[in-house]
Amino acid sequence: MTCPHAAAQAAAAQAAPVVIDPMVRDLAGETARIAAAGPLARIDLLGVPAWAVTRHADARRLLVDPRLVKDLNAWDLWTGGTVTRAWPLIGMIDAGRSMFTVDGEEHRRLRAKTSQALTPRRLEAIRPDIEKFTAELLDALEEGGRDGAVVDLKAVFAQPLPMRVVGMLMGVDPRANAMLTRQYKKFFSMLTPQDERLALLADLDVFYTELVRAKTALPTDDLTSALILADEGGEPLTEEEVVGNLKAMVAAGHETTIGLVLNAVRALLAHPEQLRMVLDGEVPWEAVIEETLRWDTPTTHLLMRFATEDVEVGDAVIPKGEGVVISYRVIGRDPERHGPDADAFDVTRPAPGRHMTFGHGPHICPGAALSRVEVGIALPALFARFPDLRLAVPDAGLRNLPVMTQNDLESFPVLLGT
Repeated sequence: MTCPHAAAQAAAAQAAPVVIDPMVRDLAGETARIAAAGPLARIDLLGVPAWAVTRHADARRLLVDPRLVKDLNAWDLWTGGTVTRAWPLIGMIDAGRSMFTVDGEEHRRLRAKTSQALTPRRLEAIRPDIEKFTAELLDALEEGGRDGAVVDLKAVFAQPLPMRVVGMLMGVDPRANAMLTRQYKKFFSMLTPQDERLALLADLDVFYTELVRAKTALPTDDLTSALILADEGGEPLTEEEVVGNLKAMVAAGHETTIGLVLNAVRALLAHPEQLRMVLDGEVPWEAVIEETLRWDTPTTHLLMRFATEDVEVGDAVIPKGEGVVISYRVIGRDPERHGPDADAFDVTRPAPGRHMTFGHGPHICPGAALSRVEVGIALPALFARFPDLRLAVPDAGLRNLPVMTQNDLESFPVLLGT
């Protein structure tokens, strides 16, 4: 008799993998294809095979399963030499030592330091600064959109806001924000040659190392100094660990917030009846944020965990040594979790917070609260200033950047209204 697990595994392995398009030309279609492939879908990431988890319940369980680790040395394709530094996505996995790349006690030690530095009290303390940045950027948006001119909401508002905020938190000279934005854009883009991507990663290491050394010599009231001086959770962080944490936090933090702002605006403009409910105070902005996070996730695929032994997922098995991707956009539309209308945007949806777009378990996104605070300020301020805001092109004309892991639009041209 054939083992059900073996039969399911054989069928999954023989099925054509869903190729993740580096140009992101059909995100909706790709989401549907991955979901249709089953709870454990075989995918192809630029020629590298992996498994994608597509169901909320499975992902929630696997994200706390100690058999799935962040340690790159648990990946057979890496230790066997099939995947090398020439693979364009390696920088998202092999990103230096930080809380994002270790597990267990070491992860708890590194994360404890970050938790000390990014407390609710600190977030409340910077709320006036976020409000000030928001107002300044809205002024710039208004100036650019005078006399009916088309203005790019991404370039003028959604992109600079989170970089200003995270730069302030880190104690970065504001003059470096534009450089950091350019570097991270090149890092994520699939159009960037790999040798150039590796070089810019080296440049970012130099930038953050110099920042850490300056703050070590002269600490100030910022996140970088707090990480250096944190005194709980075991041994102090090394210079490499502080650099790794900062580099990854800026990358994940500002990109996620850009996507969340634009995806929320896009969804509301496409559903004017729901926008009216929000503007009339019938639905809180928090519901908009949570429904957007579920329905149109800023992060499409989270790379990557590795199986240290065979791990069962339904009737299939993730074999030891293989890579696992959490496909958050697919999971956010799981009908088993969110009902038969999971593909619909609905700010009145019961319990909109039941998604896990910011992750789950030990590696849940440390910047989730910061992103929610930023967007919770930015969205109401934007629509209060420009209640007649509208797209300057058909929604179908919006295009994604060639970023395989992020739901990142090229631009967001708008008219500010009368």
